[in-house]
Amino acid sequence: MMGKGLAASRRALLKGGLTATALAAGSPALGQTGPGAAATSPRRRLRLSDGWRFALGHAHDPDRDFGFGRDQRTYAKAGMRVAEAAEAEFDDAGWTEVRLPHDWAIDLPFTPSPSPPPEGEEDPRAAHGFKPLGREYPDTSVGWYRLPLTLPADLAGKRLSLEFDGAFRDVTVFLNGHIVHEHEGGYSPFRLDITDVAAVGEPNILTVRVDASLGEGWFYEGAGIYRHVWLVVTDPVHVPQWGALVRATPEGDGANAEVVVDLANETDAPADAEVRLTVLDPNGARVAEQRQTVRLDGWGKGQATAALAWPRAPLWSIETPRLHRLVAEVSVAGRPVDRYEQSFGVRTFRFDPRQGFFLNGRSMKLLGACCHQDHAGVGAAVPDRLQYWRIEQLKAMGCNAYRASHNPPTPELLDACDDLGIVVIDETRRMASDRAAMAELETLVRRDRNRPSVIAWSIGNEEQAIQGNARGARIGRTMKRLVNRLDPTRPVTAALDQSFGEGVSPVVDVLGFNYRTPLMEGYHQRVPGQPILGSETGSTVQTRGEYVRDDARHIVPAYDTEHPWWASTAEEWWTIAAERPYIAGGFIWTGFDYRGEPTPFNRWPSVASYFGAMDSCGFPKDNYWFYRAWWRPEPLVHLFPHWDWPERLGETIPVWVHANVDRVELVVNGQSMGMKDVVPNRHLEWAVPYQPGWIEARGWKDGRALPPVRRETTGAPTRLALSADRERLDADGQDVAMLAVSVLDSRGRFSPRANEQVTFEIEGPARVIGVGNGNPVSHEADRAATRLTFNGLAQAIVQTERRGGPITVTARAPGLRAATVRLRST
Repeated sequence: MMGKGLAASRRALLKGGLTATALAAGSPALGQTGPGAAATSPRRRLRLSDGWRFALGHAHDPDRDFGFGRDQRTYAKAGMRVAEAAEAEFDDAGWTEVRLPHDWAIDLPFTPSPSPPPEGEEDPRAAHGFKPLGREYPDTSVGWYRLPLTLPADLAGKRLSLEFDGAFRDVTVFLNGHIVHEHEGGYSPFRLDITDVAAVGEPNILTVRVDASLGEGWFYEGAGIYRHVWLVVTDPVHVPQWGALVRATPEGDGANAEVVVDLANETDAPADAEVRLTVLDPNGARVAEQRQTVRLDGWGKGQATAALAWPRAPLWSIETPRLHRLVAEVSVAGRPVDRYEQSFGVRTFRFDPRQGFFLNGRSMKLLGACCHQDHAGVGAAVPDRLQYWRIEQLKAMGCNAYRASHNPPTPELLDACDDLGIVVIDETRRMASDRAAMAELETLVRRDRNRPSVIAWSIGNEEQAIQGNARGARIGRTMKRLVNRLDPTRPVTAALDQSFGEGVSPVVDVLGFNYRTPLMEGYHQRVPGQPILGSETGSTVQTRGEYVRDDARHIVPAYDTEHPWWASTAEEWWTIAAERPYIAGGFIWTGFDYRGEPTPFNRWPSVASYFGAMDSCGFPKDNYWFYRAWWRPEPLVHLFPHWDWPERLGETIPVWVHANVDRVELVVNGQSMGMKDVVPNRHLEWAVPYQPGWIEARGWKDGRALPPVRRETTGAPTRLALSADRERLDADGQDVAMLAVSVLDSRGRFSPRANEQVTFEIEGPARVIGVGNGNPVSHEADRAATRLTFNGLAQAIVQTERRGGPITVTARAPGLRAATVRLRST
């Protein structure tokens, strides 16, 4: 459980910021939301989520891009007309109202290639999910956002800045017609000071142009302001962004911490900053404190440093992710000017080349998943609560580790890992030593170096042109030197798929193997002093609920049998890693299906991947249960496939069981098919001629019979069932509930092959922001109120409004009995 004090801070983050209107009204609730914030602080941090308007522009034609680029000479003089859309008098009444985060790519139609490759060849556009983005689609690759922003008069004399957690990809920010910032990089956060251009006590117009013509990855990346934007108000004397560093280590039952807090004085007069540094334990109690004064010149910088200790420090761990907080309170001449909060954890970890990974002195195999950042229904604009939900699903499967693939994740994802207890390999997007790449790497490390979840910095992924040569080694050393300067407490790693032992390999502290698990034993024998892990493993391809390959329909069976030539089954890689202590663990590719990279077909009509242990909605595939069996200690018996095969009467059906018990008996229509002993990290299999009826797996553990697991031949679908992950929500315009609809027969049994058109109806202060069904061949709209079930399941994401009240969601399908779930937002 989270400590009470930090839990309140996280709830503030999840509740979201106030609107620009609330800011203008000078609401007494105006305070911080998000990291570095507290309600009693002179600092204010407001999430700018509501009130935006959006329209598509054009990448090439200024006349269709609101005049942007029509006369490049306007860049030479400040405040001259650069784009009509950036002017206060521009009429945006015809633009669409949107709420941030926002990904406009999910609203674009799936579009096949104008010139598809010959049959049997891969389509390069498949990798990005067949969305019309890129230089060949100039009319759908640029988006414009406008937000009216009234700043109250009491902000005079304050420093004002905007913080973007991320936007894809090339961003131009205007305020009151002035270009105030330009940023390239779809995953890196950026900050801009708007003090000089902002009109305090008057209306302002914030305009943002986002150009997604150029991608950074080989997968779906979204488009637009798909992460949060914050307005930050500080006194001229303040702690700058990511300005607190805490390095805490256990000492007996207590802890020692080295603390460094940066200070800035953004005014002409020198100042004596009086700083009180306080540590709050997970229950919010003060356990350590120190005061000091720091002299700051006009427009100068300084630091407050301290060595703090306290006698009892609960450790951060996977099972008990207890978080402490550092509070830095800054005063000048007795007047409070800033209060900055930074969460951290007390824990130790190490990679051992012979015995793997250790957390708090205990050996722990890294049971990890690589994940891209999109989800069914919402694309890359994932709500904060959904970030937590996805981590909860991974932990339920047995994961204790997460690899951010292949880019810096949004802060809320890491908040979830800190809060819920899952360790992270944090990854930069580009392995390069140019100024922009190094700036992104520095931003990543500065932003995340206080997080107890982060255990390594990854500087590259399958950089095939350089990973095995001297040039790559030089780049790697430059990147590692920067990381070591900013954070000497964590190792540097890289994920390689070849050239092991060459180029980058000896540069990094921990070497990651992508898929070449059988090579790890030989490498360990040659280089016994370097820790190793499986940075990408598995890549079994499966379609949820399907058990016969059908290339015409782009279906792959959900047995653990099919994988690309460069990958392996789950069982193949895990048996190697599980039985060798020097392998620190592995990260499966992937935890969830994601948009793009539709291997093994890689052409139309497939638009999403097949790699996930869960589909794009988070519905488990059968491989989920393989990992669940061997990654969690609770006894488990999972039986598959379903038993609805009218077209296969008399044919032999492979029947599998994933189980971690001692032995399992399979019974078919009352007749035993035999009992088999469970071999650790393997599956069980029987060949059964199909007859309607039932199959049942009966497991025994330590001589005790477990409840049997049965699959029955079902009747025709007659009704729907609807469930929600939680019933009480925050009325903040950001919180979400995850709804699952399933199709049942007249006896209440799940219909595993039902594909029914379901419509979601809402009464109350909420809306459906996205739907999905996990079908990698579906071309249905994501932002809709209707969706076909795929093999019996579909999902809706319901988001609250900014008023409370009861919420009723009803799922309907033609010819079936409807289902209802009741929620409440407060």
